[in-house]
Amino acid sequence: MDIKDIINSGDLELYVYGLLNEIDTKKIAELAATNNEIENEILSIEKSILNLSSSFSPAIPSTVFEKTKTRLAIGQGKVISLAPRSNRLQYLGWAASFILLLGIGYQYYKINEGSLKLNTVEIEKLKLQKSIVDLESKSKETESALTVIRDSKNIVVTLAGQTIAPNAFAKVYWNKEKQTVYVDASGLPEPPKGMVYQTWALKLNPLTPTSIGLLENLKTKNSTKIFELANTSEAEAFGITLEPSGGSKTPTLEKLYALGKV
Repeated sequence: MDIKDIINSGDLELYVYGLLNEIDTKKIAELAATNNEIENEILSIEKSILNLSSSFSPAIPSTVFEKTKTRLAIGQGKVISLAPRSNRLQYLGWAASFILLLGIGYQYYKINEGSLKLNTVEIEKLKLQKSIVDLESKSKETESALTVIRDSKNIVVTLAGQTIAPNAFAKVYWNKEKQTVYVDASGLPEPPKGMVYQTWALKLNPLTPTSIGLLENLKTKNSTKIFELANTSEAEAFGITLEPSGGSKTPTLEKLYALGKV
C-alpha cells in the first residue's frame, strides 16, 4: 500500500484515537518515524483535534487529548500545514448522496407530474361523461319532440303574435285520442323576472278561458322548448298570456302574447 492509500484509508485517524490493533499501530508508528508525509499527516490530524476540542472535547478521550497535546508541545520548530487532505472515499460519499438526492427529487417530480396528469385525465373524463349525458338528454328530448310533431292524430294549432308582441308565435299539439296537449314555446320572448307565461283553452261564445298550465323556466327549458300541459276535452282556441309568477285565475287580456283558433 503506497503513502496516498494509507492517508486515504482512515487508519491514521484511528491511530490518533488509539483504536487500531497492536500490529497496525506498530506499523503506523514505524512509518511515521521514517516518512515525513505520514508524520505530517498525523500531526495535522492531532492539530485538528485540538482546534475542535473547545466544542467537542467531551467526545474526545482524555488520553488521546493529552497525548496529542504533548506531541504538539514537543516543538520540532516547524509549522504543520492544515490543508484538507484528499479523501476519495469522502468525495465519493458526497457524490453518491448528491446523486441519491437528485434521484429522490426526480422521482418526487415524476410522481407529482403523474398525479397532475391523472387529475387532468379524470377532469377530462368527467367533462366527456357530462357531454355524453347532455347529448343523450338532448337526443331524448329531440326524439320526444319529433314524436309529438310527427303524430298524425295531433291537431296542430298555430298561435300568432298579438299587439303586445307581434313577432311572437307558438304552436299547440292537441291529441284528443291520447288526451295530451303540448305547447311549442320556442317563438315566445323570455318573460321578465317574476312573470310567467300561462296557457289557456278557450271557448269563444261566450268567452270562457280554462288554464291548462304554466310555461315555467322557459330560459332553462330544454332546447326544444316543448311543454306538456294538462289535457282539455273542449277548446275552440288557445291563448298564451303573461302573468305574475304562480299564474292567475283569469287571463290578463292586455298581456295576450299569442292566440290561435282550432
